[in-house]
Amino acid sequence: MKHILIAEDHAVVRIGTKHLLKSLIPESIISDVDDFDKIVQELQAKSFDLLILDINIPGGNNTKMVEAIRNISPGIRILVFSSYDEQQYGLLYLQAGADGYLSKEAPEEEFKSAVLSVLDNKKYMSQDMQQLNINRLINPKEYLPDPVVTLSPRETDVLNLLKEGLGTAKIAEKLNLQLSTVSTYKARIFEKLGVKNIVELITKLK
Repeated sequence: MKHILIAEDHAVVRIGTKHLLKSLIPESIISDVDDFDKIVQELQAKSFDLLILDINIPGGNNTKMVEAIRNISPGIRILVFSSYDEQQYGLLYLQAGADGYLSKEAPEEEFKSAVLSVLDNKKYMSQDMQQLNINRLINPKEYLPDPVVTLSPRETDVLNLLKEGLGTAKIAEKLNLQLSTVSTYKARIFEKLGVKNIVELITKLK
């Protein structure tokens, strides 16, 4: 019997994910939570075989979540299930210790394949991502890393709002962050992308 934890803050996605898991593993026992603090509480209280993790979950939002989860439950299998671009974040989270990365746009059969692969102690990424990584190995000069890939999910959120023309205060309000936190993210974005102001940022991203 498999014990599975779904970490997802959107109720409709939780319900759909649970339905797919039940159809795939009928005897499974499935729990769900909607923020990172509750992940920690569940892992401290119970033993799980698999965590299906949305990386844009309140209280988390970066690769440090994987390390924290591993510290509590070293043997748990972690399948990241995210709307974030796989080419931009897939390898990043696998390198951080996740066992698989799956886009929320993936078809039902791919979801099932990913779950079974991860539960079978294998790593999982889509065929497109596998091919991209092979191409990167064969022709590294043609696949120079995009500096945007180095941004954390939360930094990417801030970047997207900066591109929309929002100021620091509006971004803080929209993302429910401290003003100083947004300023820190903004400074990191500028540093990682090698720009000094918003004009240079927008020009670089065109």
